Amino acid sequence: MHQLPRRRHRRTLAAATGLVALLTTGAVTTAQATPSPHTTAAAAIGQTGPYLYLGWGSPPKATDVMSATGTSQFTMAFMLSDGGCTPKWDGSRALTGGTDQSTINAIRAAGGDVTVSFGGWSGNKLGEKCSSASALAAAYQKVIDAYRLKAIDIDIEASEFENATVRQRVIDALKTVKQKNSGLKVYVTFGTTTTGPDANGTDLVKRGAKAGLDVDGWAVMPFDFGQGSVDMAAATKSAVDGLKNTVASAYGLSSDAAYRKVGFSSMNGKTDVAGETVTLANFNSMISYAKSHHLARVSFWSLNRDRKCGSGTDADACSGINQGTYDFTRALAGYTG
Repeated sequence: MHQLPRRRHRRTLAAATGLVALLTTGAVTTAQATPSPHTTAAAAIGQTGPYLYLGWGSPPKATDVMSATGTSQFTMAFMLSDGGCTPKWDGSRALTGGTDQSTINAIRAAGGDVTVSFGGWSGNKLGEKCSSASALAAAYQKVIDAYRLKAIDIDIEASEFENATVRQRVIDALKTVKQKNSGLKVYVTFGTTTTGPDANGTDLVKRGAKAGLDVDGWAVMPFDFGQGSVDMAAATKSAVDGLKNTVASAYGLSSDAAYRKVGFSSMNGKTDVAGETVTLANFNSMISYAKSHHLARVSFWSLNRDRKCGSGTDADACSGINQGTYDFTRALAGYTG
């Protein structure tokens, strides 16, 4: 599996410097803030929303992004293990009571909502640290209950993705979560080749189908292919087509039905490997493709990077291309499936 320090969140000193405070508003103090009646999102919760990570990358104030772009959904990353089977933000920040909670409260007070993402590339994964499917399901449930979530994203990567026993544990835990939470949307995100899932990804989908797990969207991350110069729009489409074929075969679905069960999470601007750049034109082409097939989920890593770089700016806090601030978020805000 390719290395991806940005997408799969490396730890930097930014987490300790207070940059995360940029998102804090203090407007609401409980995790159960009631969503505003003025919600503008037409897409289902979890169907869209850029990844927002509070651990580094000079995260922008979420409510300012909402005002500037019209977006109302965010994918909050990442929920990890504290070293055991207890979920914490980034494996270290408390589940409730901190900056992550105040950010979610502020988004909801402004009429938006969030999908919480579990996993990422680095850190301790709940799928590995929880010793059974029932324990893992309980860990997922703790987060769902704390924030009354309508959607979760399982960003399964690295050793969590590569271990067959852990893949099965995740599938079994998600089946329990689905049974206990009527209406909860569950998305599963993982790496890909340019033509679709690798052996681990294919196995994961097949295990889901065999278990009878109704995933709302299987999503691939079509970047960091390591193949030099790549047409990223074309590669994304071929990767998702391959995923669609895998899901159609595993679940016995028609091509049209399978497209509605898959999606992708791109990376805006320069990726982590030479020769790969997702331009705004690429991303708009990807969104048009998603609309034509009514894909279940479209996202990108990350909102933190959705701006051009300035002198002395952390590379993880900008896209590396010439763009307007939040251009990718504006493009994504128009996606409703």
